Amino acid sequence: MIKNIILLIVVLIPFLALADTDQSPYEMPGVHVLPITDKQSNKQYELLVKLPEKYDEDKSKKYPVIYFTDAVWHIELLSAATAYIMEDVILVGISWRKDISEELKQKYGAHFSRFGDYSFKKRINPKHPKIKFGQADNHLSFIRNDVFKMIEKNYRTDPSNRSYLGFSAGGLFGTYALLTQPDMFKNYILGSPSIWSSGTELFAQANASLNSAQPEINIFISYGELEKELRPHVEDFVSQLKDKNYQAVSSLKHIVIDSSGHSDSFPMLGVKGIKWLSNLQEKGVK
Repeated sequence: MIKNIILLIVVLIPFLALADTDQSPYEMPGVHVLPITDKQSNKQYELLVKLPEKYDEDKSKKYPVIYFTDAVWHIELLSAATAYIMEDVILVGISWRKDISEELKQKYGAHFSRFGDYSFKKRINPKHPKIKFGQADNHLSFIRNDVFKMIEKNYRTDPSNRSYLGFSAGGLFGTYALLTQPDMFKNYILGSPSIWSSGTELFAQANASLNSAQPEINIFISYGELEKELRPHVEDFVSQLKDKNYQAVSSLKHIVIDSSGHSDSFPMLGVKGIKWLSNLQEKGVK
């Protein structure tokens, strides 16, 4: 009996020692966290910046940048995808608003601000009076005036080679940026964009510059095969985009991701979208 007790203690010692050790949170190698303020509204955000592994080797080299919303949801997958498919790129994830009350965080989650920041139609939902829907214009101004300036001041970037990646509500935000301020990004990767019945309203706000040769834009749009309700809305958007024949649109790739619903289509969007972008870079499309 005593031998059994001693043996049990010996087996448990490593686990007891581990329990007594302070566990520090994992930090992704090469990722910098930069606090940033939206100067027009004084809202607080963070940028998650992932630099290429060889960034410090050539001080004269400038890099394309992929900007993406929903930073903490997407940084890991995009970091892995670019490490294997497109090494020479800087990732910049834009966080949700950080300075929200604990009450809002408990009720809606840490992603509370995406409901307003990524939507373009101003409306009031009586059930959710604290959500200010329709802040996409303001959020685009924040990205243009504050995010771009901070990144381009602190890192060696190529301002003529910016890409945007957004999924779901982030994809809707990307379609709004594409049509209203197309010069913000060179390439748009839009996964399962939550367009629903908003296509007509989006195109009604299209910037006149889309009908000129500049800027030259490349677009990648996808959704999951099992997204039965969203499918006709995205297909209609793509069809209208083709029919408009905007001179500024250099290329449009539209795919349906096999055997995927909404959430599980994102990993494939990340990989396929980065591969598509890598191919553009290899062909010299900048």
